[in-house]
Amino acid sequence: MGKRDYSLLGPDARRAVETGLAAAEWYHSEVPRKEMKALMQRSDGPAIRDTIILVAAMLICLGLGMALWPSWWSAPFWLGYGVLYGSAMDSRWHECSHGTAFKTPWMNNVVYHFASFCMVRNPVTWRWSHARHHTDTIIVGRDPEIAIMRPTEFLKVIANFFGLFDAVNGWRRMLYNAFVGVHPEEATFIPVSEQPKVVWVARLWVAIYAVTLVLAVSMQSVLPLMVVGLPRLYGAWHHVMTGLLQHALQVGLQAFELTSCIGLL
Repeated sequence: MGKRDYSLLGPDARRAVETGLAAAEWYHSEVPRKEMKALMQRSDGPAIRDTIILVAAMLICLGLGMALWPSWWSAPFWLGYGVLYGSAMDSRWHECSHGTAFKTPWMNNVVYHFASFCMVRNPVTWRWSHARHHTDTIIVGRDPEIAIMRPTEFLKVIANFFGLFDAVNGWRRMLYNAFVGVHPEEATFIPVSEQPKVVWVARLWVAIYAVTLVLAVSMQSVLPLMVVGLPRLYGAWHHVMTGLLQHALQVGLQAFELTSCIGLL
């Protein structure tokens, strides 16, 4: 088999629809409704506590980093701030997009939008992108969030430790949304009624980055960019590392299950 086309508009996307892989009904374990409701009970307390700890840690690292700037003594605090900005926000983005972090919907939305900005993922686009991801998981041409493609592009994986692929693509798409509109691939999974929101969010973000760049130029310092933008690059390594470890564990478990099944034959 040749190289797969992972775009949402290519031949593999059409093949997924034609062969019934898109929105397919897969096997799932039946869990009684009462038991499922008990497992899905949420509360605001733990999420509020953890969010306060996160924000406080970010502010402390940021304050010390700025106070010690430009000395190398500030580096550990920028590293801490970067990991909280460019990595810890990944899990907040994910859980709050599902509405599972807080019981109160608006709290999920506030943290989700903040985390989306830090991770450079348009919150409107990615809410629908993630819905498609869970509908057509790892279906080539349908799932827009396949992390590791085949054949594996190792340079891309390494570059993502510094955010050089995901973040740059996020900024590129932000500019496209702000000045051109919704991308054709995005239009395949975002409802028409939601598409104007994608554009308005992108324009707001462009304005924030523009102000940050103006400050950096006027101050003749990279400091404003160390606060907004660059942490997505120098703090990305942690969430990429944990994501790869999770993927490796999943592959290992699948291999173990396959070996066990063969052994039973």
